[in-house]
Amino acid sequence: MGVLAINATLIGEVIAFLIMLSITLKFVWPPLMRAIEERQQKIAEGLEAADRAHKELAEADTRAADEVKKARAEAASIIERANQQAGQIVDKARTDALAEAARQKAQAQADIDNMAHRARAELRGQVATLAVQGASKILGREVDAGTHKALLDDLVAGI
Repeated sequence: MGVLAINATLIGEVIAFLIMLSITLKFVWPPLMRAIEERQQKIAEGLEAADRAHKELAEADTRAADEVKKARAEAASIIERANQQAGQIVDKARTDALAEAARQKAQAQADIDNMAHRARAELRGQVATLAVQGASKILGREVDAGTHKALLDDLVAGI
């Protein structure tokens, strides 16, 4: 009988197991599977979102690199224009300085010419005075400069 009691217990345990299995399959298993499937779906969506974010980051890096290239090109262009303007300003300043130097040289030459002309005129007047004084001494009498003005003017013009 001991074998039969084990068998009856075993059959009761199998029946209880099958009842628990059917209850588990009917009531526990579907919500558990739904939870697992939802979790798998959330994980898949998270991975997909991570891939999208990675692609967007790569695109943003590319756009940023393009913007940096454009900014560098524009900066180089601005620097080139600034260098050209600086060169033009230096050339204009040089030209203006040369023109001013030429003007000052011409003014100085004109001043020198005027001084030389005045010096010659003054010298002519002094020569005329000396000539009158010399003629007076030679002749032994006073020579009137007013009387002999035309003669003295010819003498001064000849000098």
